Amino acid sequence: QVQLVESGGGLVQAGGSLRLSCVASGRTYSSYNMGWFRQAPGKEREFVAAIDRFDSNTLYADSVKGRFTISRDNAKNTVFLQMTSLKPEDTAVYYCAFSLGFWMGERQKEKRVYDGWGQGTQVTVSS
Repeated sequence: QVQLVESGGGLVQAGGSLRLSCVASGRTYSSYNMGWFRQAPGKEREFVAAIDRFDSNTLYADSVKGRFTISRDNAKNTVFLQMTSLKPEDTAVYYCAFSLGFWMGERQKEKRVYDGWGQGTQVTVSS
């Protein structure tokens, strides 16, 4: 059973940066495509970024493109989300998730593609 644990959230001023980490258990972490989603109060969980198991393909939501960068370190079973130029509208609980199987391109933006989720880490951006 795969477990995901996020960390790195916190309170930051607008324009600031944070780096989120998500550590996965399991010996086959390198077989997982990984994604980051976020959920603001009263809103649905939305896609943020994804990376394939080979670290060859990445995908971003338009709202974070150019500001956020997803990366992974398979030796450490960890996926990262580097967030820069943060805005108050980036305030949310951020979740990492894994999906098995082939990279599905744009479909990696869909929640139903993912097979497991972490508990989330809160990011708050003050204006």
